[in-house]
Amino acid sequence: MRYSIAIDVERCTGCFSCFLACKDEYAGNDYPPYTIAQPEAGHKWLRIKEIEHGSGSKVKVDYIPIMCQQCENPSCISPTDDGAVYRRPDGIVVIDPVKAEGRKDLVSSCPYGAIFWNEESNVAQKCTLCVHMLENGEKTTRCVECCPTQAMVFGDLDDPKSEISKLVAAKGAETFKPEFGTKPAIKYFSLPKPFIAGEILLAGKTDECARGVKVTLKSAQGKPVATTTDMFGDFEFKGLERNVDYTVEAQCDGYVPATLTVRTVSSLNVGEIVLQKR
Repeated sequence: MRYSIAIDVERCTGCFSCFLACKDEYAGNDYPPYTIAQPEAGHKWLRIKEIEHGSGSKVKVDYIPIMCQQCENPSCISPTDDGAVYRRPDGIVVIDPVKAEGRKDLVSSCPYGAIFWNEESNVAQKCTLCVHMLENGEKTTRCVECCPTQAMVFGDLDDPKSEISKLVAAKGAETFKPEFGTKPAIKYFSLPKPFIAGEILLAGKTDECARGVKVTLKSAQGKPVATTTDMFGDFEFKGLERNVDYTVEAQCDGYVPATLTVRTVSSLNVGEIVLQKR
């Protein structure tokens, strides 16, 4: 058994329902032996990271819910801790509120910034994946239960018949910041990646929208991808690799093709591309 939450970033609207559900469950409530009450303010056991990318009229905003990643190789656990932080057989990482008393160093041990210090109680705290609810027979966590867009799914990654396992197998999940080397259990779909967008105009018809113009994206790393401009003359290629050189080529009958090369240091709005008459 290996409990996890899978999060579809495309479905998340940044409504903060998950954050509020977490506060409602833990603020002022003790759940021994797993945690004592979360303070009314100052803690974000589940925070929403807002990412804005692009520029001008081509801007996207994504929201990434981030909590304790329930890592397989947690940086918050040390062999000399004597159980102050431990990982259960089901994969849930728990900070023991008694053994971890006074351990403010635990806050900085987490590369995800998911551990918080309770000054009044003199203890470090974080998301417990609602282990007290699971122990009482509940089938999910409060944040997942309260998500209005169903952007979050809870379940057992080791059960191939579970909804979360089926989703991970079908969609190919990612982890947040895999470079930290902690092997997070929390899975993500559609984490933000660079996009290239722009607008096509036809010389002599710049007051009209150039609908249906073929635009092709090429790189040395993969096969060319083609699209056509929409009713506004706009085009977009999303889900691109970062720091890759791409060539954008626009073609329309009766006009000279136009090309430009850009690098995806970040998401790019290449602006207006005007095709000249032959």
